[in-house]
Parts: sequence; C-alpha cells; structure tokens
Amino acid sequence: MENHASVKFLIVGRTGWIANMVAALLEQRGERYAFASFRLEQREACERELDELRPERVLNCAGVTGRPNVDWCEDHRRETVRSNVLGVLNLADCCAERGIHLTNFATGCLYHYDSGKHRPTAEGGFPFTEEDPPNFFGSYYSRTKAMVEELLRTAYENVLILRLRMPVSDDLSPRSFVTKITRYEKVVNIPNSMTVLTELLPVALDMSERGLTGVYNFTNPGSITHNQVLALYKKYIDPEFQWKNFTLEEQAQILKAGRSNCELDVSKLLRDNPGAKIREVHEAMEEVFRRMQAQGIRPQKAS
Repeated sequence: MENHASVKFLIVGRTGWIANMVAALLEQRGERYAFASFRLEQREACERELDELRPERVLNCAGVTGRPNVDWCEDHRRETVRSNVLGVLNLADCCAERGIHLTNFATGCLYHYDSGKHRPTAEGGFPFTEEDPPNFFGSYYSRTKAMVEELLRTAYENVLILRLRMPVSDDLSPRSFVTKITRYEKVVNIPNSMTVLTELLPVALDMSERGLTGVYNFTNPGSITHNQVLALYKKYIDPEFQWKNFTLEEQAQILKAGRSNCELDVSKLLRDNPGAKIREVHEAMEEVFRRMQAQGIRPQKAS
C-alpha cells in the first residue's frame, strides 16, 4: 500500500521478513497501512513521517540481527547499538511524544538454562517469565536487546514488547528457524521455545489494536528440541534428510558468540488473549509442516 496521509498502521522495517508478513496480514484485513521510509536512528526523518502520516499505531519490525547470523554483531558493535538501542529508543520517544502506540517485535533470547530453577522443564525446571532478569550475555546482540528492553519497559508507557524466539514460517524462507537448522552441518539438541508466525502474528496485530503495553513472552506454549523439528522436516518435506548432533561445547568452538537456549513462560500471553488459538508448540509445528506439505514445498538448495 502506498504512503498516504493518515494511516492506521506504520510498519518500520520495509525490507524485513516479518515486516512483509505483517503487511500481508494487514492487506488481508483491509487495513490502511504504510511502510516507513526512515531508518530507526534518523530522528528528524522519523518525526517528519509520523507527522505526515499520523499513524494510530506503529509496528517496529526493524533492527540488526546480523547476516548470516548474530556473530556479525560481534564485529559490528557500533552498527548494532545504533539500530538496536539508539534507533529503537528514538522511535519509542518520537511515538510517545505524539501519543502513538508502538509494538516492538523483540527477542526472548535473553535467557539460558541453568542448573537450578531454570533447567529444562523435562528435568523439573520452570520456564522464564517476563519478570525474570536476563541471565544470558553470551552475545553482543542479546546484550543490546536486554539493554533496550529494560529502558523501554521503565521509561515508555506506550510500548508493547513482544519477545519472539526462533521464529518459524509456513515456507522455507532463509530467515525461518527450520531452514537455518536444515543447513547446518551439525545441530545441538536442546528444548527451546519457538514462535510459529502463522499463529502469533495475527495475535500481535490484535494486541496492538487493543493498545496493550508492557513485555510479553511471544512464543507457543512449551518447548521443542532441534531433533524433534528436524524429524518433522524429514517426515513431511524431505524423507532423505539426515543430520548430526554435537554438544554445546563443540558448538562454541565454531561460533564467535554464544546462543540462547531456553523455554519462556507464556501464561501472561494466554491470559490476556483468551480467544486466540495459540497451540502447544509440538502441535503447532506439526501443523506448520502439514501446511508446507500441502503447498508442495520441497527442499531448497543452500545458496
């Protein structure tokens, strides 16, 4: 949809994967939206466009994750801070000055299992809630995300923060967690929370419409292992697929930055969205692969 004065939704992150999925949903709903043309850190451009378009709600899908992965952020710290901290704060501040609700698509990669209360639930542990302080600082990416979340939640009352984890789409997009792990030579086998976008992005729009604010763990209930995901891939997409596992210690030897592994508690999300169909992650992931199979999606060669 073209940029015209007075839109309901302004999407920040025009070239992004999730931004374009959100736009497709708004298109289906017949909502009036536009893509922002400014970069997060460009305050004057941000103010000008907010004043010209007068959106009721802003959806921030922008930010630096690094290509091909978050290891990029280790060597590009200034660019990471500029976007993930200064840029997000700039957008939140500009929106707050104008009384505009902001939904920030954030990350739940702020935690890591420990040997105590927060060990995997299969071992008797408990998922991380929105009130648990971050305990994962193994990557510069996650450190910037934890920093900006704390600033947003304590200074801005107009912001809804949605913590996605390992997002999965109904295709083999290179940005989908499924595609990523099928291309790894080896994978760890650890239970994690995941965000099935087909189910949760409509919920995000509904939460924005209702003006909810604060922090929400934004994943499907429960946790699923890498091996369980790959077994579904083998069952529905590529019967010839094989994979190998390795340990966290072995993984650390080939990565610049650590990786978060955790399960998030979604009690708050379910409580505040009683009518939403948010399925347990194993069921939700099975449905993802069934939909892909029905679409005739086949394995893709790594580019």
